[in-house]
Amino acid sequence: MTTKQYDAIIVGGGHNGLVCAAYLARAGRKVLVLERRHVLGGAAVSEELHPGFHFSVCSYVVSLFRPRIIRDLDLARHGLEMLPLESSFTPLPDGRSLCRWPEWHRTRREIARFSKRDADVYPEFGMAMAKMAFFARELVDQPAPDPTSLKIKDLHRLLRLGNQMRSLGPDMMQLNMQLLTMSSSEFLDLWFESDVLKAPMSVSGIIGTFLGVRSPGTAYVLLHHYMGEIDGAFRSWGFVKGGTGQLSNAVASAARSFGAEIRADSPVERVLLHDGEAQGVVLENGDEIRAKIVVSGVDPRRTFLGMVGEDHLEDEFVTRLRRYKYRGSSGKVNLAVDRLPEFACRPNENGRAEHLRGDIAIAPSIEYLEKAYDEAKYGDFSRRPYINVVIPSVLDPSVAPPGKHIVSCFVQYAPYHIKEGAQYWPERREAFGDAVVDTLEEYCPGFKDSILYRQVLTPWDLEQEFGLTEGNIFHGELSPEQLLFQRPVSGWAHYRTPIRRLWMCGSGTHPGGGIMGAPGMLAAEAILGTRET
Repeated sequence: MTTKQYDAIIVGGGHNGLVCAAYLARAGRKVLVLERRHVLGGAAVSEELHPGFHFSVCSYVVSLFRPRIIRDLDLARHGLEMLPLESSFTPLPDGRSLCRWPEWHRTRREIARFSKRDADVYPEFGMAMAKMAFFARELVDQPAPDPTSLKIKDLHRLLRLGNQMRSLGPDMMQLNMQLLTMSSSEFLDLWFESDVLKAPMSVSGIIGTFLGVRSPGTAYVLLHHYMGEIDGAFRSWGFVKGGTGQLSNAVASAARSFGAEIRADSPVERVLLHDGEAQGVVLENGDEIRAKIVVSGVDPRRTFLGMVGEDHLEDEFVTRLRRYKYRGSSGKVNLAVDRLPEFACRPNENGRAEHLRGDIAIAPSIEYLEKAYDEAKYGDFSRRPYINVVIPSVLDPSVAPPGKHIVSCFVQYAPYHIKEGAQYWPERREAFGDAVVDTLEEYCPGFKDSILYRQVLTPWDLEQEFGLTEGNIFHGELSPEQLLFQRPVSGWAHYRTPIRRLWMCGSGTHPGGGIMGAPGMLAAEAILGTRET
């Protein structure tokens, strides 16, 4: 038993837990972070899985991470460096392709080959989405407003948001309602006519959900992915130099500089409770560590039904918690290759491939995406899935040996609940990996022969290895009924929990998932606003 007393114990060394720890430590609190795995970062982690190849194992691109956190924690001084993606490439099976570039005139020419009308509308769409994203960022960077609350602070926040919404004007207010209620495909139909453009844009609405591009509510998730920025460039996505884990390491370094203590290989078995109050944690090895408060960075189910237990919770809360949807539907395939991939529709020039310096979407049509979803709905992985491919070694040669590359594939759909049962995923893992590689081979002849190493992560693997319930990368779906004051449970969206002195700071709280850091930051601010530490 450890007798040392801490002000706060953070359970989980994912990026949100580390952000929360850094802010609490910066405020002078004595903080201990406990991470189950041997390496920090949770899903935002880098590991050398094959000699010389440093993979961003799960999360692989960054955009939503709040600029304020970078400034507050001085993360550049702790080694954080962002590398913006330079293109968005969509190969097509008929030999054509579409590439969107940072330079508007180049993107216009590309889109105009499929639709001159869409080329004219595209900048107007971007400006409208940017305006809505600026409004949405007010929600992301503040605690969730609660329309059921009569507290003066909550009423004031709702009034301010209402005034901001009214200032957008009737057209933007209508656009906001469409984003909240429509599917990403239907919403894009309002703007564009070319399927070649709509398909790769629509997939931003299904990330982290068990929904299709024609499912209502996915338009908001599309907006969610428009809110990011890198170095002041709005709607930018990028890599972290050295791999995504370097972001987590930078936050951990900042937390340590403020005095936080961080331990890896320290799995927590349960929260130590007395008279309905959290007083510390019990590790799997039996050690007890006491603290004034406990802050959970893991998902709601693991927090309440795992580390707390139903016996310590009211029946109504447990019922509502069980309704909270996870439904992981994504997998990841990480590949080490001995040469730069070459797409038949747009061959590389003299060993260079400008169109591969960003993300690559295997999303040739809306129909293709819906067929992929149909297979998942009936309990199987998609034989021809949506794949978002990035080759980080093109922009950051430090992650792979000279002349060799990392190919990172985010894949939908791979439903956690396959028809044979989740426990059968280990038997289906390699078949799933084969489906991904076979799909890429159709666009990149000879790709299979270039593979030196392959790692396949199914939702079951994400649950077992990284603690993501049902393999959901966002600690719960980003569907409209699970956002704002309803995340994770209505009445408990402000990082407090029904257990006194137990708080939450993970992606299962407002404002949700992605490498954002906002849940950790807002949780720390809420905690510091009390006298509990």
